[in-house]
Amino acid sequence: MIHALIIEDEKAALQSLLYALSHTGMEVTVKNVLGSVQESVQYLATGERADIIFSDVQLPDGLSFEIFSEAHIPTPVVFITGYDEFMLNAFEHNGIDYLLKPVTATDITKALLKYQMLEKHFADNNKGLEKLVQSFSYKKRSRLLVRKGLENISLRLEDIVLFYTENKIAFVIDKCGKKYLCDKNLSDLETELDSTTFFRANRQYIININYVKGYKTYEKVKLQVDLTLPELKYCIIISQETAPAFRKWMYEA
Repeated sequence: MIHALIIEDEKAALQSLLYALSHTGMEVTVKNVLGSVQESVQYLATGERADIIFSDVQLPDGLSFEIFSEAHIPTPVVFITGYDEFMLNAFEHNGIDYLLKPVTATDITKALLKYQMLEKHFADNNKGLEKLVQSFSYKKRSRLLVRKGLENISLRLEDIVLFYTENKIAFVIDKCGKKYLCDKNLSDLETELDSTTFFRANRQYIININYVKGYKTYEKVKLQVDLTLPELKYCIIISQETAPAFRKWMYEA
């Protein structure tokens, strides 16, 4: 039995997917259907898991890639969309297949067979399916090229306290409190950074655990991060939905 999770907001597309799943000739149970980035992050933050996720790319409150950036789960994903422009991003976010709408039972069957073959391969080699997901990720970098004025600077990641975005521009703050421009957005950076060291605190910040002093309760259900450099006056808030993943990240550091 394959337990599937569906992330799709369009009724017609959802019905098409459910019909295709029911006509694959395979035993598939749909655990839940979610319709937005926020709802999906909240659901996955509870620890609920599935064997495979079928996800639309474009959701009402953003791209579904944001879900897997925030939730940090190893579940393989089949992305479904009406456009092929997001294919590269799909394989940076747990993607094992990329289907164009409208999907058919044949499309879904092939995706499920791919999942089963890959699962068997990694299980036979005692590595687990999580290794499959990791194999789609790019090599984590150790340095980052940033800009200050006309100068391009190669900055060591271990010297970076945080990344943040303001007015759609990404900035880097180093351990000396110096500020640099970054040509990458936070979503791209997140896929290239070591997740044991860097954490996507929210849509505005990525923080380095080596400069996190601790955290405290904020507005009863949220968390506020305290940095080891008190002169950096950044208010970094972890949402209620992201808090469990943040605590786990801190605990396992």
